[in-house]
Amino acid sequence: MRCYVLDANALLAFVEGKPGAPKVRDIFDEARQGRAELFMSAVNYGEAYGVLLRLRGRDKARSLMNALRPIPLSIVDADALIACRASEIKSQYKLYYIDAFAAALAIERKATLVTSDSDFRRLGHGFPILWLKP
Repeated sequence: MRCYVLDANALLAFVEGKPGAPKVRDIFDEARQGRAELFMSAVNYGEAYGVLLRLRGRDKARSLMNALRPIPLSIVDADALIACRASEIKSQYKLYYIDAFAAALAIERKATLVTSDSDFRRLGHGFPILWLKP
């Protein structure tokens, strides 16, 4: 079974219908059909909510996030182990700390990271990434 970790911008691409949304929709369909597992760090989930809050206001942001509930997306708490792994990734690859949570979770779950953030190119070619934009 495939395993994916979503970065905040992957969720935002889907919610806002941006480029990459069809790829994210396909992943969601895979998960609904039981052919994939989906994970997202609570830190990155909160980041996506914060962007929507700033752009759309509280009511619309909540509405958009609530619309995601039928999707089998597991939100993973940021415990001390993940926080330390994120710090190590941040230090080694010069990523933003918040982005390092997505990478740490992908490593922990042996998952493909879904993102459009080019900063993740720093992780190298051996790190499985599904790019939402070329």
